[in-house]
Amino acid sequence: MARYFVGDLQGCVTQLDELLAQVNFDPRFDELWCVGDIVARGPDSLACLQRLRDLGEAAKCVLGNHDLNLLAVLTGVRNANPKDKLDAILALPKAEQHEWIEFLVQQPLMRQVDDVVMTHAGIYPQWSLAQAAALAEEVRASLQRAWRHRKLAQWLDKMYGNEPTCWSSTLQGPERIRFIINAFTRMRFIDENHCLELDTKGAPDADTRERGLIPWFETWQPQPMTLMFGHWAALRGHTGRDDVIGLETGCVWGETMTLLRWPEGQRWQAENPEGAD
Repeated sequence: MARYFVGDLQGCVTQLDELLAQVNFDPRFDELWCVGDIVARGPDSLACLQRLRDLGEAAKCVLGNHDLNLLAVLTGVRNANPKDKLDAILALPKAEQHEWIEFLVQQPLMRQVDDVVMTHAGIYPQWSLAQAAALAEEVRASLQRAWRHRKLAQWLDKMYGNEPTCWSSTLQGPERIRFIINAFTRMRFIDENHCLELDTKGAPDADTRERGLIPWFETWQPQPMTLMFGHWAALRGHTGRDDVIGLETGCVWGETMTLLRWPEGQRWQAENPEGAD
């Protein structure tokens, strides 16, 4: 069996298909681990969802911020941003939209296998792996409970916001859920007090250093597992560490989609000369 990890898809199904063809991917024997942000900005988010669902148990996904946004759009909590190009999904009959909601709420914020852990944006550096896994499961259980009890819209509505920025184990209710989700799906920089700074999206540079902003992975303590993440396109995959691997290489922005075979470390890339509008 071969295990592959792929960066953010964001509707770029052509590049996904190209990569799977390059490695002769066979779902009977291989696994595809997707770091989230399956949808948005690229030309065919619906096809990306369909590809992953068609792979069945061979596909292992985590939720990204754009996937959660799609849930919010489908439940009427948010209006669709035209730039996200979700029209094909929104044009589906309600029963089929319901199926995609069901598919997404089954996906966790964090997955582990052997010596690898995968999330969308990373893991908050003040959490241990065990604590992160427990918190991710806490959110997953809460999300699925809201869906079963027909309270998903209310749950998603309370999910949005940048506060609180600092973690405390005493956080409760929506504030606790919000911080956990923001850390797993939106985090890039933290400040000197280990609080999330969610507005800055560029690559680390002299300006961010001067402002006291630190890439989260710089304070991530070495672990017995390698961490795979996506989300931060401006990094182009560069973290300066062998045990923290960035897979988002900006496909939707006209760069490349990256596929990595683990544990061999071999990489394949598919170019996207057009990029999002």
